Amino acid sequence: MTGKFSTILDWIDAQQPRMLEQVVAWSNINSGTMNLPGLERFAGVLRQAFATLGGEMTDIEIAPAESVDEHGEVRRSPLGKAISIIKRPNAPRRVFLCIHMDTVYPVDHPFQSCRFLDDGRLHGPGVADAKGGLVVMLTALQALERNDVASNVGWEVLINPDEEIGSPGSSPLLIEAAKRNQWGLLFEPAMEDGSLVDRRKGAGNYSVVVHGRSAHAGRDFAKGRNAVVAACEMATQLHSINGLKEGVTINIGKIDGGGPPNVVPDLAICRMNLRTTVPEDEAWLLERIEPLVSAANRREGFSAQLHGGFFSPPKIPDARAKALMDLIAQCGSDVGVPVNFKSSGGTSDGNKLAAGGLPNIDTLGVCGGSIHSPNEFMIPKSLTERTRLAALTLLKLADGVL
Repeated sequence: MTGKFSTILDWIDAQQPRMLEQVVAWSNINSGTMNLPGLERFAGVLRQAFATLGGEMTDIEIAPAESVDEHGEVRRSPLGKAISIIKRPNAPRRVFLCIHMDTVYPVDHPFQSCRFLDDGRLHGPGVADAKGGLVVMLTALQALERNDVASNVGWEVLINPDEEIGSPGSSPLLIEAAKRNQWGLLFEPAMEDGSLVDRRKGAGNYSVVVHGRSAHAGRDFAKGRNAVVAACEMATQLHSINGLKEGVTINIGKIDGGGPPNVVPDLAICRMNLRTTVPEDEAWLLERIEPLVSAANRREGFSAQLHGGFFSPPKIPDARAKALMDLIAQCGSDVGVPVNFKSSGGTSDGNKLAAGGLPNIDTLGVCGGSIHSPNEFMIPKSLTERTRLAALTLLKLADGVL
């Protein structure tokens, strides 16, 4: 039962055609994380759409992303601007809403436009992750603002341009927002079965840069020190850490290095992703990785450097997060959207917010699947279903339910 908010929820149902049109238009704009012109074009569209809400809108410059390039050097890459919108900052209740504008599809990727499949699903880049979520967040806030109860709640929106690479530039903005607000609602896509996520693993990205000694593979083979072989040996040692502690994994994602086959290679880079279950896992992993790097440095003719870090701590719901989960589940029951929760090995900005002390639910976006692939799709009817769920949650928070 939705009681006094039923008129608002009916209004949401009438927005389905407009919402679907927005998802298609927005997904047809390439906003890959490193496509700065595309991000700026899309940001302009978002500024115009979100200006309808009122509030103070600000563009925020964020720090560049650091990575190790193919030469083993640390490279700093500029990122797009984040968009912040704040309304009623002095209200007694404060909600933070967030989703990213970037996608994983670069400007030269063949997957660039939307089409409807025969079964009615919308197929397109970012339709689920997370341009559908942007439309849900916008419409839920529009619904809130149509009701007098909105005056009881202040809200803050952050649309960041770098979530798909771990939010290296926008992380400080998230941590500061966690301090200013009481609850967080994020609009990543729901799981493929429609479930929301309650618990997430933590993650980090590291690279080991191995230097050896080049030499002619025929005339001076013995003088060489093969960096590619050393990196592969280290990769095998790193991989052997898997299975030593439940829920902790190291994935060797790529080894760069080498050149002409008649040259002993003097440079190789081993790139890996680490996943953790509890915060203590970070130290446990480094206690096993760092000795391997030290051992490589003790080998004659070799040197190795470890670069990187953890970008998301594990997300473990506390009592306040569970209370928010219970409210959302009740709202789902009220609007006819079954709400179930399950854990995920993936990370989101919700990890950082939880570490900053903000209880949050981070999968209030659309239903879809095959994200981060050329098969990504969205289920169109989930646009209004998930907007009803998010809007009723906002209305009840404004009404003092928590």
